[in-house]
Amino acid sequence: MNFNSFFLKSFRVLLLPFALLYGIIIIVRNFLYNKKYLRSATFNFPLICIGNLVVGGTGKSPMVEYLVELLHPQFRIATLSRGYKRKTKGYALAKENTTALEIGDEPMQFHLKYPELPVAVGEERIVAIPQILQDKPETQAIILDDAFQHREVEAGFNILLTEYGDLYTKDFFMPTGDLRDQRSSAERANIIVVTKCPPQLAEAEQKKIIGELDPLANQQVFFTAIEYGTPYHILTKVQQPITQQVEVLLVCGIANPKPLKQYLLERASTYYQLDYSDHHIFRIDDLKDIQEKFEAITAQQKIIITTEKDAVRLMKFSDQLQQLPLYVLPIKHKFLFNQGQQFNDMVIGFIQNFKGPSVNEELKINN
Repeated sequence: MNFNSFFLKSFRVLLLPFALLYGIIIIVRNFLYNKKYLRSATFNFPLICIGNLVVGGTGKSPMVEYLVELLHPQFRIATLSRGYKRKTKGYALAKENTTALEIGDEPMQFHLKYPELPVAVGEERIVAIPQILQDKPETQAIILDDAFQHREVEAGFNILLTEYGDLYTKDFFMPTGDLRDQRSSAERANIIVVTKCPPQLAEAEQKKIIGELDPLANQQVFFTAIEYGTPYHILTKVQQPITQQVEVLLVCGIANPKPLKQYLLERASTYYQLDYSDHHIFRIDDLKDIQEKFEAITAQQKIIITTEKDAVRLMKFSDQLQQLPLYVLPIKHKFLFNQGQQFNDMVIGFIQNFKGPSVNEELKINN
């Protein structure tokens, strides 16, 4: 353990009184919802919620994209996110000239990859959902991004993500730990997905983790690994494989870059890094730092790699990026133990068997 890591952990332990207070607030809040003293809004409409119990990256955005690619060929779907760190407030539906500053980096990523898909943002989901259906009345299902802990709206189908190396069962409330909700809230999930697993995860380890999570009888646990695609140029979309002859400058502002760094360590000649905070809004000075760091690399074969989430925040510098070999590394979930079809069937079945009015009927909210 390095000094910085030791200092951070020691500091977080000192914040235990705040963590206990936060935990009490969350427990009381959930008690009030569970006992119906606080009411969740229910929609007679298929809502699929993706979320986690912790702060940080568990793979929510790639899971949204997985569902979009799974469902979009069969159903008219939309996505709804909060729009974290955007410069606007309230409900917004992405349009042709929308920017990441208006809707946030992750919704902008969805909008760029799936331009025909209705992508909406709104802090108050109870307000945003009817507005989506008013703007896009043909919608047949909505994917709620990062909404599991927000109980003002009750989704019909909940997918809870937890990271292989940081299971929620072994965590504690913020700020001492990373939990933003109590562990028992996992009981509200229909599906629990253990993400970022080793691709060759053993069945014995799988069973051990299932025992640790202790799912209810009606819950199914799935396991996924990160599968990286071929990097593509941020502007031209031309692909560039990572080989042992290439040196890489990694530019990223994501919650958990460890898997990405390990991937580059295994495939590139070597890599250098410029780390930024999660959802970092890049400025022109950052771009200059990137250019200077890249120019300092003496290798003949060298490229810059960034994530899809970071790429949408760098696109505003398109003029300056014309001559820069900046490539975007796509990722997706790969289901292990041949469970992918079972997962797909459960999600598709939820929409197909949904007991509610047709999409053309008036939306009803029951409080």
